[in-house]
Amino acid sequence: MSLPHAILTALLEKPSSGLELTRRFDKSIGFFWPATHQQIYRELGKLEQAGLIRALPSAQPTRGQKKEYEVLPAGRAELTSWASGPQDPKPVRDALLLRMRAAAVVGTEGLEAELRRHLDLHRQQLAHYDAIEKRDFPPGKDTTENRLRHLVLRGGIHLESFWITWLEEALTEIGRPDALRQPPSPGSDDPVSPSGA
Repeated sequence: MSLPHAILTALLEKPSSGLELTRRFDKSIGFFWPATHQQIYRELGKLEQAGLIRALPSAQPTRGQKKEYEVLPAGRAELTSWASGPQDPKPVRDALLLRMRAAAVVGTEGLEAELRRHLDLHRQQLAHYDAIEKRDFPPGKDTTENRLRHLVLRGGIHLESFWITWLEEALTEIGRPDALRQPPSPGSDDPVSPSGA
């Protein structure tokens, strides 16, 4: 249910065409709620049918011209209701954590290279977020709107920092001399871990 609300948020920030929306998703909202171009266009159609958005009238209608959408009062009410309502945290589903658990059973062959690849990707993403923070949130931009947007970005920065720290720890652990390289013997203990049981 969150992609329609992400689109409503983006359109309330600035009326946009479908193409403009997909570009904006690629540069901002897509960092924490990714969507394909097809998904965005499909949701625009559904939101328009539901009476939550409308295509702005064009001064010179032409065939193939991109439609620009704006949020209607019903759309703002829907977004307000959703933003203020309760929602429980979602359980973490991360393939890398599952692969680490699998490595405890089948051995760590090839795992180090994959962890290093992930570490590089998270370092690149953190550098990108840091650059956005310097560009978009200089001292003095202290409106409530900017503070909330900055908080979203800071959440991304903290998540990337977490993954970098965790991956560095994981690489240290599998690099230890007693690190598991081969599968354990059948019937060995299966200790409970926070990542699953």
